[in-house]
Amino acid sequence: MYKNIFVLFVLFFLLGFATDLFSQNQLLTVAEQSQFESTSTHAEVLAYIEALKKLSPHIQSEIIATTTEGKEIPMLILGNPLPQGPEDLVNDKRVVIYIQGNIHAGEVEGKEASLMLARDLLTSKDESLWKDVVLLICPNLNADGNDRISTENRPYQPGPKNGVGVRHNASYLDLNRDAMKLESPEMRGVVQRVLNRWDPEISIDLHTTNGVYRQEPTTFSWMNNPNGDIHLMQYVRDQMAPKLQQTLKKKYNTENCYFGEFEMLNDSTEVYMSYAHEPRYLINYIGLRNRIAILNENYVYADYQTRVEACYALLQSLLDYTVGHRDEIKKIIQEADLRQSKSWQSDSLPNAFTYDYHVVPIPYPIEIKTYETETYTDEQGRKRMRPTSIKKTLTLPYYADYVADSSFVIPYAYLLPLSDQQVIKTLEAHGISIEKLTEDVSLEVERFDIQNLKGATRLNQGHYTQTIEGKYILENRLFKKDTYVVKTAQPLEKVLVYLLEPQTGEGFVFWNFWDKYLVPQWGNGYMAFPVYRLNKAMDLPIKNIR
Repeated sequence: MYKNIFVLFVLFFLLGFATDLFSQNQLLTVAEQSQFESTSTHAEVLAYIEALKKLSPHIQSEIIATTTEGKEIPMLILGNPLPQGPEDLVNDKRVVIYIQGNIHAGEVEGKEASLMLARDLLTSKDESLWKDVVLLICPNLNADGNDRISTENRPYQPGPKNGVGVRHNASYLDLNRDAMKLESPEMRGVVQRVLNRWDPEISIDLHTTNGVYRQEPTTFSWMNNPNGDIHLMQYVRDQMAPKLQQTLKKKYNTENCYFGEFEMLNDSTEVYMSYAHEPRYLINYIGLRNRIAILNENYVYADYQTRVEACYALLQSLLDYTVGHRDEIKKIIQEADLRQSKSWQSDSLPNAFTYDYHVVPIPYPIEIKTYETETYTDEQGRKRMRPTSIKKTLTLPYYADYVADSSFVIPYAYLLPLSDQQVIKTLEAHGISIEKLTEDVSLEVERFDIQNLKGATRLNQGHYTQTIEGKYILENRLFKKDTYVVKTAQPLEKVLVYLLEPQTGEGFVFWNFWDKYLVPQWGNGYMAFPVYRLNKAMDLPIKNIR
């Protein structure tokens, strides 16, 4: 009798083991199934998501956007307990993390790594993560670009053998240059359906580099626009980033360094320079919203499997850090929001906006493992550089902190007499509150007097971007009923200032929103700039526009 019971126990154990093994094999990603020779189509991503939903009750998805070609973009929501919406997270102690893959659809490593991560978390016997984290994952943001898979795309990178997609979306827009102008349905979806709706404390955007020879298979950096909260950026720089580096190397055996490129200063000093600071890049845009944002760049010249696995290790390291510092992360973000709100109530500590700045090194040097290089002549007769087999390690200053040179005090409000619905809808898409005058009002305001306007000679994202020169002039002006009023005392203060100020290099002037209002059809000179500063706080006869 006992022998039969033992045999039955062994059979049940083996059956359970076989079922688990079969289930995991069935849930291999396209990259894994192909031995890392292929990447997934959008249809395969959707099918994989449906398989994940059958695997666990701790996952759901929602559509954040529909692409130009009609593809629905899903975002996974993982948690235990699983929130049905952000309203379930009011007073929740967990940190919401947003993982985004494939914003550039030739850089597929994040797409595959994030799907692998979702599977492994949902099948893990250890569910302690869910006490501290709610996870949002958009594995394939640029679905249209993704499905233009070809071996002719990014031919210089080793794998996947069967090709990758393209950088741009179906409208030939670079989604990672669209965070301010929001011309693409994909980026509007990220801002409206992820950032505005779920308000994640941490976001990570997954990329693959286009250059710089180094040994580390993955790199990362953080938001660095100087109009973001300086204390929040310093927290990531001095606390979070070094710990991520240590965890990657020690726990996950993954060499890594901060993302950047080698540059020579005027005195021929070699330095390591971080990426761009403009808020058109999603990571810097999120920084303006007082949230933590990480840029991941995997090393293009590593093989495909190594790139995917290194990206996966970075995601695991980020989860590890969040679990160990949950309350600290919540606190530092709450403090950033509080600092901003206090400035609205204080005449002695007004909020300033930086419009001219320079880059300086962070407080500590960093180590980069790279190679000696040599010059060669390619088939077109051009001089090129390539790495040799000689390895070297450099310790260099990392230029990633931006310091203000010039700034101005943010006004109480902006007034917009023109009813341009493209402008209004873009402001609303960001989540900016807009009001209207309910009666005519005479106000002392600052008007920007245009002295020069110059369009770029080369198209940028379909725009001949504008550079404007001039100065502000104080004047009294009658503003008619229904004039739009945008008060700056709101969470997206820095975003709205970037958009409405004429000389930020990121706003409605730069991206041609105001073009038809600036120059008269006949004659010389310029028309009145359609945005006015109201510097003094006052009670206005206003109402919300919605």
